[in-house]
Amino acid sequence: MAQSLIINSPYTCPTQHWRQEPDGRTLTLEPNRRPAGYEIFDVRNNTRRVEELKLVNQIRGRVGVWRAADYPGVTSITRRLLEHWHDRSARQLPFYFCQLEAIETLIWWVEAAPEFRQGLFIPGDGGPWERLCSKMATGSGKTLVMAMIITWQVLNALSYPKRAKDFSRALLIVTLL
Repeated sequence: MAQSLIINSPYTCPTQHWRQEPDGRTLTLEPNRRPAGYEIFDVRNNTRRVEELKLVNQIRGRVGVWRAADYPGVTSITRRLLEHWHDRSARQLPFYFCQLEAIETLIWWVEAAPEFRQGLFIPGDGGPWERLCSKMATGSGKTLVMAMIITWQVLNALSYPKRAKDFSRALLIVTLL
């Protein structure tokens, strides 16, 4: 009997993943979440390799520990937003885990108590503003996460005007069609 390729709920952290065998045709069910990475295909030599995104995997772990500790360091506004976003009874369709993890990760970088970020360095591009990105799959709700980011930033900027370094009162939205 064939097993479904869908093995995790979209509402909880993934607990298992399919690993592609070197033959390219066989899948093996692996425990634990798939490490973040990307595949590089060499069409000249008909080879494929996976490059792990080590910083992303470190950050995922740190955010998970911070989440389990109940978000130390966040503002009261952020805490109320996180409680609302995690409340499955507050809406007909709950947020996907990837959406919650994306907003939590951005909040973690800005608001988490320093010990949760200690030893991590996210390299910049040398420009005048810090730029962070969140990569999400097609159909995973990036527009919704953008709305969550705007809500988080604006409500905190209005409530904590002395924290202008952390919260933006001005927004620029660029979309590509």
